[in-house]
Amino acid sequence: MIIGYVSDERYAALADVLVEVTGGSQALVTRTAVSGAIRLDLAPGKYRFSFAKPGYGAKHSDVELPVEQPLQFRLLSDDPLGYAWPKWVRAGERAEFRVHSAEPYHLELWRYGLEKERVRDVGAFDEFGPRACIQLLPDEDFSQTGVRWNRIGYGNPIYRQDIAAPERSGLHYFHIRTRSGRTFAFPWIVAPREPQSRVAVLASNVRWNAYNVFGGRNNYVNPIRLPAVPTVNSRQDLDRYNIADHIDYLAEDYDPLSFDRPEWINDVPLDAQVTDMIAGRYACGAAPAEWRVLGWLEREGFDYDFWAETHIHHGQFDLGRYDVLVMSTHPEYWTRDMYFRVKKWVHEEGGRLVYLGGNGMNCEVEIHGDTILCRNGNERDRVAAGLTESRFHARVESEANLLGVVYTHAGVMTGAPYEVVEPDHWVFEGTGVGKGDIFGRETLNTRCPGGASGHEMDKISEFSPPGTIVLAHGLNPDEGGADMAIYEARGGGAVFSASSIAYGSCLLLDAVASRLTANVLRRFLG
Repeated sequence: MIIGYVSDERYAALADVLVEVTGGSQALVTRTAVSGAIRLDLAPGKYRFSFAKPGYGAKHSDVELPVEQPLQFRLLSDDPLGYAWPKWVRAGERAEFRVHSAEPYHLELWRYGLEKERVRDVGAFDEFGPRACIQLLPDEDFSQTGVRWNRIGYGNPIYRQDIAAPERSGLHYFHIRTRSGRTFAFPWIVAPREPQSRVAVLASNVRWNAYNVFGGRNNYVNPIRLPAVPTVNSRQDLDRYNIADHIDYLAEDYDPLSFDRPEWINDVPLDAQVTDMIAGRYACGAAPAEWRVLGWLEREGFDYDFWAETHIHHGQFDLGRYDVLVMSTHPEYWTRDMYFRVKKWVHEEGGRLVYLGGNGMNCEVEIHGDTILCRNGNERDRVAAGLTESRFHARVESEANLLGVVYTHAGVMTGAPYEVVEPDHWVFEGTGVGKGDIFGRETLNTRCPGGASGHEMDKISEFSPPGTIVLAHGLNPDEGGADMAIYEARGGGAVFSASSIAYGSCLLLDAVASRLTANVLRRFLG
């Protein structure tokens, strides 16, 4: 009989794991199969399973047999990992640093802007016991429940690992460096105690969580639920690679995704600089790409406060105290409360929104405690019906009502420059461009090289507010380029949309894109 399966933090099956079983009068030793399966005939009773495999942390799991379904045993690899908890704070608030390391390590806190600034040395960490800095994975679908690190073995208050947030708002990163030189970096969103600037920049941290595959699930890999059997070969086993039209969302309800997990997608090399190319599909739409926008803001002399999307959702962010809100790179997942608060601010309170990303506000999420529920719906049915423009539109309204644009699949995963459509608009003042001129040829986005209109792009639609102007259009194939757009709201507000994931990553490289974006911010600031 199959007692259970052994897998790693990505829910990849672990073969040849040494398993010792003790309990009652029995003591057995076996190894896992290619699928990670443990095949044993055991009488009902309580047992301790002990696991060991080179490159992974050994552990014990206590179980009582029989069980209705095969158990899931999870082993954590020796790669250094970490995250802050909470992941978003205000200046002066405290958070835990939850670090996993198979060897002694050093931890530092940095602030990421145009220059990387070392904030403080957190310390060198070692323990009396062998490999005592490793963490454990729960034997369950912890993509739903969280990993809850610093729980086992940290009960004594003297072992508490926490730190006060610095006074200066911004994107902060913890740097892990182990004795042998292995590294990992993880972000920490530090908002101000009280507004310090007229500009607020939002970190897309809800989207980071929707893309976080730690545990074997995100909203793209096993989005509905964790399968009963771990992955042996991704291309053969995952639905994502076996559905010809690449529609991932084929159910009405999806299991939640916990914030309480490390985020691989936000790791950066410790020696990375703001002008370096952004390596990897995930990083090009996450915190490493958002860092480039922050660096550009600082280069151009714009002060800003940095906030998490979740600060808006939880009512901790007084949007009315800001003149300009900047959304960066790929803010795809929003709650309806967040959406309608920003829409009211723009359309009724005179707020000015600068959207420097693509495929924004495309799916409604609900936030429950430390988890999000992605309300994807059945995408195949929605697309076949052709009545709505997005997952968000299906449940709330088209995001074009606020952003002026909405994502379409045309041109997806390509890169191209923009072509100027309205050169006489004040946005292009001082750029020297004429109608039909090209800009945005370069970007730091490596996922879809070719230009600033790239990766995923938005276009105007029938739901764009009256008076929406297309300033420039991306030259991507199949008329798939981004519509750079702007409109003024009746209540005195305004919205500028770059409409491309790759756009923010071009600002440090392209003079025209930099100047026109600076023009927008200066005009919106009055």
